[in-house]
Amino acid sequence: MSHRRTRESLIGTWKLVTAVNEDLATRATTDFLGPHPIGYMHYSRDGRVMVINVQGDRAKPSGSSPTPREASTLFHSMLAYGGDYTIEGNEITHHVDISWNEVWTGSKQIQTFRFEGDRVHLSTKPSPDPASGRTCTRTMTWEKLK
Repeated sequence: MSHRRTRESLIGTWKLVTAVNEDLATRATTDFLGPHPIGYMHYSRDGRVMVINVQGDRAKPSGSSPTPREASTLFHSMLAYGGDYTIEGNEITHHVDISWNEVWTGSKQIQTFRFEGDRVHLSTKPSPDPASGRTCTRTMTWEKLK
């Protein structure tokens, strides 16, 4: 697929279907945002991307404002960022300029992509899992909204 066709195929809003972490040593897989993740990713014509993902089973705070423990749990069960994107071959790079976690701000999130009908699969290169430190790949499957 040409660069132009790839870019045109990505333009629009995508809904998260699955978020799978694969441990490369054991080949074990886990749903890192739970079995029913919720998320949206939007690619715009002007070269911007915005992403927000949460675990599907997040608990609401017990009061009108979360306790420190509830706030920590909510923070650790989501991710959100925005920035520019570039495409080269079968890789897309999200150049993060705003993020829920300042560790990501200024970073480049590089993923390979593969289209399958109305879905796109974005996979990280092997890297340490943020939770376990083990070498893993993370694949998120998205379905284009119509």
